[in-house]
Amino acid sequence: MGTALAGVVLLAACSSDPKPVYQRSPEPQAVVSEYDGSQEPSAAVLALVPTAATTLAVTDFDQLRLVLGFATLKGASPAPERERFWRQVPRTASLSTGLLRPAEAQLRDRFGFGQDDVAWEATYSGGGADGWVLAFRDDIAMAAVRRAVEAGAGPLRGAVVDVDRRLVTSVAPPEAAQSWAAEPDLVALSGGEAVATYLQRGCDPFDTVFGAGMQAQLAAAPAAALDSLDPLNAYSVALGTDLVTARLGAERSDAFERARLADVMPPTDPDFGLVMSRGVADPASGRLGYVLADPAAAARLTRTHHLPFTVCPD
Repeated sequence: MGTALAGVVLLAACSSDPKPVYQRSPEPQAVVSEYDGSQEPSAAVLALVPTAATTLAVTDFDQLRLVLGFATLKGASPAPERERFWRQVPRTASLSTGLLRPAEAQLRDRFGFGQDDVAWEATYSGGGADGWVLAFRDDIAMAAVRRAVEAGAGPLRGAVVDVDRRLVTSVAPPEAAQSWAAEPDLVALSGGEAVATYLQRGCDPFDTVFGAGMQAQLAAAPAAALDSLDPLNAYSVALGTDLVTARLGAERSDAFERARLADVMPPTDPDFGLVMSRGVADPASGRLGYVLADPAAAARLTRTHHLPFTVCPD
């Protein structure tokens, strides 16, 4: 079962389901000083995200093509095959619909490449540092990408091309010391194999997760559960095809409580329990795991911050 991480670790179950759920454990991530394209996208991109940013969403299109059965798909593939792939994407856990897709015809006709030549892409926001990153596949001529940027084609207007690293960024990347890659806590939340990964500094307010005014209506037991939570400085959510892995940081004494929150709190829209089920937790690593029932809904819950386990303590 599953996608997300390498090595196998059994997480301690916190649901009544007697069957264990196995998650793959990530290799430990070291703090990096420079971009390393050999890493998983969610780890590689950290060196390109400025410190001020508060959220990061990464979609691994190469992984998505693989799990959907389009492993050989590329920009030069026949149009019907490419269209079949994109018809399936909305049913997956992708956090992007493709930054270049709106300009696909222009880019393909004038410059010979398009969204299907992108290996992965990321967007970051918050703290006045909004931006994006495109990583191109090895078989695309970066000279063509450079010409498109110089011509101001579509969203590439004003972008920065790094031919050697096969990257295009919306702005010049930060110095390594001024990027997320310089922060060990954020590095530790990244690096798992996944269709898409979302990382955020801080927790999510109760009203954001469950709806405005709902906290005042909590019964005693849910209110006590909320009050028992520890602070949450950052988290990540790795969305696969069968599993979701959330990382809250090591040594989480409230890991079980956070995994159980969906059972006692007001329902989200869509209902979290119908989208992700059989929650498990490991306090030592600070990881939560769920079986993924509806990938598209899981992506929507993640984008809209309707994940019970990310709520701020009372």
